[in-house]
Amino acid sequence: MMMNQLKSMKPQVTKAVVGGLVGTVVMTLMMYFVAPKMTGRTMDIASELGQMMGGSWAAGMAAHFFNGVVIFPAIYVFVLFQYLPGAPLLRGAIWGVLLWLAAQMVLMPMIGNGFFSSNLGPPSAVASLVSHLVYGGILGSMTGSPTSPPQSPSTR
Repeated sequence: MMMNQLKSMKPQVTKAVVGGLVGTVVMTLMMYFVAPKMTGRTMDIASELGQMMGGSWAAGMAAHFFNGVVIFPAIYVFVLFQYLPGAPLLRGAIWGVLLWLAAQMVLMPMIGNGFFSSNLGPPSAVASLVSHLVYGGILGSMTGSPTSPPQSPSTR
């Protein structure tokens, strides 16, 4: 396959949005039900985002879902997809790790949890990594492989 044809292949945005929704739901459930088993406390990102934005828990949860369903899938499809190596699951997992790194280096210090959640202890950083890997893996798997744009009869 020619390089130009490869670059013109894009995953379907609808699949990415659905993958983002499923991934965000699973990640959110993990924060409230799996993380406590790993860390001894929930990872209440909705409360922390809400406080950071000067709003409520509901505002924080809305921001969390908007990021997970709209913003992060859009970046994955329109910016990163063509550069990430491997099968869809691997591409998504790599995106999950990139999101985790951003969260741990930018968001966690902003909300008072320290660089790489240092104020919460190593299990919190590990639980966050696991949930971001799951989110990314679901997003990548559900988005799938790219589809070729329709070819005109003159290019066949």
